[in-house]
Amino acid sequence: MRRPVVLRLYAALATTAIAAATGVVMSMPEASAATGGVTGYATQNGGTTGGAGGQTVRASTGTAIHAALCGRASSSTPIIIEVSGTINHGNTTKVSGDSCNTAAGVIELKQISNVSIIGVGGAVFDQLGIHIRDSSNIIIQNVTVRNVKKSGSPTSNGGDAIGMESTVRNVWVDHVTLEASGGEAEGFDGLFDLKDNVQYVTLSYATLRNSGRGGLVGSSESDTSNGFITYHHNLYENIDSRTPLLRGGIAHIYNNSYVSLHESGINSRAGARAKVDNNYFRNSKDVLGTFYTDQAGYWQVSGNIFDNVTWSSPGDDTNPAGPNPQSNTSVSIPYSYTLDGASCVPSIVSQTAGANKGNQVSNGNCSPTTPTTGPTNPTPRPTTPTPTNPTPQPTTPTPGQPGGTNLSLGAGADGSSKASGTSYGNVRDGNMSSYWSPAGATGSISIKWGSATTVSRINIREAAGSTGGIGSWRVVNADNGAVLTSGSGAGVITFASTSLTKITFDITGSTGAPRVAEFETYAG
Repeated sequence: MRRPVVLRLYAALATTAIAAATGVVMSMPEASAATGGVTGYATQNGGTTGGAGGQTVRASTGTAIHAALCGRASSSTPIIIEVSGTINHGNTTKVSGDSCNTAAGVIELKQISNVSIIGVGGAVFDQLGIHIRDSSNIIIQNVTVRNVKKSGSPTSNGGDAIGMESTVRNVWVDHVTLEASGGEAEGFDGLFDLKDNVQYVTLSYATLRNSGRGGLVGSSESDTSNGFITYHHNLYENIDSRTPLLRGGIAHIYNNSYVSLHESGINSRAGARAKVDNNYFRNSKDVLGTFYTDQAGYWQVSGNIFDNVTWSSPGDDTNPAGPNPQSNTSVSIPYSYTLDGASCVPSIVSQTAGANKGNQVSNGNCSPTTPTTGPTNPTPRPTTPTPTNPTPQPTTPTPGQPGGTNLSLGAGADGSSKASGTSYGNVRDGNMSSYWSPAGATGSISIKWGSATTVSRINIREAAGSTGGIGSWRVVNADNGAVLTSGSGAGVITFASTSLTKITFDITGSTGAPRVAEFETYAG
């Protein structure tokens, strides 16, 4: 029911008074929302636009954020809240109104919709969490949330940096930094937790670090009403577990960089199904599987790289996917997306993920780009990865053996996946009767050294009996993701002399089952 004119006037005056008291600055409506475009599952179910088309408000305190929510005509009136400065307990109080339901000590987005919270000029939520409950169509971008505690002092949001619960739909969290200073024993909980019927969420270009728990989907084995979550181009670093923990539902996890996961990583359980594509796992333990329960979860894997990853032995409540991860389910993805090659994921993520990175995104060619402000639902892009800039010229391998010392002998090796009965180390053992094959039609194999090594030629030798298995490929400097050259077929491949610690032969197409017996490397 519409308010009488006099009541609308009082509401406007009240809003003005709140603004004066809290330091919130309001401007005229603007047509745009966040920079760049929403991706992943947040594009589904009608899409996620946040406060696009609504009034833009500036806020430098938590109270001002609440005042902006409470000053709207209704709980669904679109609004863009641009946040600057440090938001903490001292400047975050409850504000009341017909269009809001806030609380002190937490940024409360409760029973509302059509809101964007965008950091400008270094927005930091210090020991103060963001809580989304019974809400829809929310965008959070370019903010840092740090050191949120569930025990000790001060406490906020149950210890979650960003938490969603109780019938939440369509949320995009993008270019944020979520961090703690320890685990549960130090009073911290999850960095990104979803529970009790949360669906259609994307977490993109985020940094999550220095925590015992990365995040979960579902609070218990019976909380399986959550799902349709996308995680892409995120950095998970120095985390014990839950990157994420999934209970039921579907998750799409691609192009993430994982470093120093101490106990476990992607923990799919209680019937959850995860599509895990082109991620890079480094210096970590048990990065994928079902852990700490006998209620199985499932995964579909392709194109991932496991670099110095260790795996536990299977047990009653431990079912690691490795050391040779294989798919045990199939997941259909309803939206378009572009995969970066796994070998360049650490580089592209380090340049783009987190707050205050200029909201840069991957251009689909393993290079960062700054998007222009525009609609939050971009035109879908193809899912086929394309070569990295600068565009290399196609190379035709030459037959025969190069001269000089094969630098691969005595070096290390790893790769994206391996078929049953094959090994990464087989490509550097000097034995043509052993070989590596990817688990599917495509995959990558790498040679690595403990210090910088100069390479200008490689020789890809197919195992005896191979008939046209290797089709198109790229040779990648795995240190920075640069494509050194590309082409098709096996043989001797030359490129500009390059100093690196790791080189990757990435098979992007095949006409049969690729079988690489030797991946030889030469300085000249």
